[in-house]
Amino acid sequence: MSHTPLASRRQFLGSTAISLGAASLGLAWTGAATAQNAAGTTAASFGPIRQVEAGLLNVGYAELGPVDGPVVVLLHGWPYDIHSFAEVAPLLVAQGYRVIVPHLRGHGSTRFLSVDSFRNGQQAAVALDIIALLDALKIPRALFAAFDWGARTADIIAALWPERCEALVSVSGYLIGNREANKAPLPPAAEYAWWYQFYFATERGRLGYEKNRDAFARLIWQTASPMWRFDDATFARSAASLDNPDHVAIVIHNYRWRQGLADGEARYDALERRLATGPTIGVPTIVLEGDANGAPHAVGDAAFRHKFTGKYQYRLIEGGIGHNLPQEAPAAFAQAVLDVARL
Repeated sequence: MSHTPLASRRQFLGSTAISLGAASLGLAWTGAATAQNAAGTTAASFGPIRQVEAGLLNVGYAELGPVDGPVVVLLHGWPYDIHSFAEVAPLLVAQGYRVIVPHLRGHGSTRFLSVDSFRNGQQAAVALDIIALLDALKIPRALFAAFDWGARTADIIAALWPERCEALVSVSGYLIGNREANKAPLPPAAEYAWWYQFYFATERGRLGYEKNRDAFARLIWQTASPMWRFDDATFARSAASLDNPDHVAIVIHNYRWRQGLADGEARYDALERRLATGPTIGVPTIVLEGDANGAPHAVGDAAFRHKFTGKYQYRLIEGGIGHNLPQEAPAAFAQAVLDVARL
C-alpha cells in the first residue's frame, strides 16, 4: 500500500500567501470575518497528490506538516474538493499539525480498485472509506474538521468510532441521516431549498448533471454562499475534481439513497441501523455556522444540541460567511481546530 509523496510541503507552503498570522487566529471567530472573504480569490493549489490503497479505494490525498505531529483530517463536501482547505492547512501546519486532506470517493484522483464495485454514495460507505484511510496510513486517532458531506462523515466517525476521533469541528452541527425520518414532508420553503435532491431523483436530473456538471456546481456555490465573491480560477481549481469518472454515479446515488429511492449495500445495513437511531457524539466538539449560509441548515443549535454529550461550543461566524466555511473564513475554521483540541 503505497503512499509516496509526489510534492513537497515546502513547495506548497512557500507558494501560499497567508495574510492572517498565528497571532490573529485567536480573534478570528468572534465576529468580523468579512476580510477573510479574500480567501475566495485565486490561491495556490496543493499541487500533486499522494495516493494510497485503502479499503475499496485508491485514495488521493494531500498531506502537509510534521510526520510526528498531532493529526487533523479535513473532509470536504459536495460540490467542492480538497481546496476548500487550501488556506486552512498551512495555518494548522504552522501550529505543528500533520494535516491530511483526502478526496472523497467520486472526487479528484480517488478511484475504486475494482470496476465491479458498486458506486455507492450512502453515508456509512463514505465513513468507512475514511476509517480505511486511517488504517492505511497507520493513524490510530485523529482530530476531524469538516463541512457538508465531510461533516456528516466526521459526525459518523465520532459517533460510531470515538476511539478514532480525538475531537470534532463540524460545520452545521449534527448531520447523520435517517432515511425513515427523511420521508416526512417539510414546509414548502424547506423543500424548495432541497430542489436539487428532487432533480437528482429523475433520469432527467442525472443526465442534466452529467451534461452540465460545472454549471451546476457553480450555481450551488453561488446559492450556498451568496456573499462569497470567488473568482473563475478558484472555481475551476475545484471543479476539475468533479471530472472523476465515478462522480455523477456517486452523487446521484447519495441523494436517491437518502430519499429511499435507491438501495444501499447489505454490507452496510448494520451500520445504517445504528445511525438511524441518532447516536450521540461524546468527543469534544465545536460546531460552526456561517451567518450567510444559503444551503439547507438548522438555525441555531437547539435542534441538535442534545446530540453532543461531551465538551461543546457553538460559534456563529459573521461577516457574510456561507456554506463553504473553511474556504470563506479559513482563520476562524483553523482557530476552531486549535481550540477544540484544548476543550
